[in-house]
Amino acid sequence: MVQSCPDASPMKWHQAHTTWFFETFVLRPFLSDYKPFRDEFRWLFNSYYNSLGEEIPRKHLRAALSRPSLDEVLAFRAHVDRAMEKLLDGDLPEDAARRIVLGLNHEQQHQELMLTDIKHAFFSNPLRPAYDTTPFAAARGVSRSEFIWHRFGCGVTEIGYALDAGNALDFCFDNERPRHRVYLESFGLASHAVTCREYLEFISDDGYARPEFWLSEGWDAAGREAWRTPLYWERDAADSTGWRVFTLRGWQPLSSLLDTPVCHVSFFEADAFARWRGCRLPTEAEWESAASGSPIHGNLLDSGRLHPAIASGDGVDQLFGDCWEWTASPYTGYPGYKPLPGALGEYNGKFMSSQMILRGGSCVTPASHLRATYRNFFPPATRWQFTGIRVAA
Repeated sequence: MVQSCPDASPMKWHQAHTTWFFETFVLRPFLSDYKPFRDEFRWLFNSYYNSLGEEIPRKHLRAALSRPSLDEVLAFRAHVDRAMEKLLDGDLPEDAARRIVLGLNHEQQHQELMLTDIKHAFFSNPLRPAYDTTPFAAARGVSRSEFIWHRFGCGVTEIGYALDAGNALDFCFDNERPRHRVYLESFGLASHAVTCREYLEFISDDGYARPEFWLSEGWDAAGREAWRTPLYWERDAADSTGWRVFTLRGWQPLSSLLDTPVCHVSFFEADAFARWRGCRLPTEAEWESAASGSPIHGNLLDSGRLHPAIASGDGVDQLFGDCWEWTASPYTGYPGYKPLPGALGEYNGKFMSSQMILRGGSCVTPASHLRATYRNFFPPATRWQFTGIRVAA
């Protein structure tokens, strides 16, 4: 039942909401004899689909759901699983197949969110418990004090997903379409994500106290929230750096993580760091152009590390995994964008305001969930997610 911040949700709610998705968007419309588990669940576990009626506001009441019990939520899941098996045994309409694939990807998103929410909940607990007590594996990679720049030429390129309309199992989110042409000036992209060592230099140079590096809204947010470091950093006189970092494996000395990517920074902090370094954040088109054709491999959920790792040193590294990378691009629709019809159109399109694009996935993102065209988005002050920085020039 724990909900430690407005951005997060209780674990029981995640379980119920992902189940609700299949009941609402697949079983009710496509299984003629389906009987809902409980009528109240239609609105109780709605997240933000206004066209479906009421919802429980995340910032107030999700943590107050002492009932239904976890046992009843699990019974709800088993009820929906049985009905889904029955549906899958029959002649499945193409629209139903597409919704099922969307539901599976929706559930992967929530599996990632559950880990970020658990981390924040455990950090908010005075005991600071560890989610996983297994020690980190020995660090392997390349320690760098400077970026290596990789240059990309100017010209017209295409970004966005080219969906195979004839294949119901081919999938992307609606905000990744349509594929379209963009013109890019020549640009440089840093070889690796910004490390804790590099970000510590920004802190040591009073980066949080120098308004010339900050957007106005970011300066106000940093002052209001008393940001002086990334989220999960705390003073530790016992470490040579003077800091320790809370991870899903509990406290770690910053000295042991200096060459890993800095994470849990807002867009405003990422932008300020880039300006301090005399650089900028890449646009999402630049990022996708650089990542296009690259295999989806890296420090993702499948690695089991659950925290960013040191770069390997090969080319433009860490494009996938470790941290979601903030871009300079606001979240808007591509030219010709059309949301999905009906209530499913609320999945992405209605959030195209006051949010920034992130790319590449994190150390808690399933590898099978990602592609170069994937567009994540959050408000610019977001810090509880595994969000990091890559600079461009």
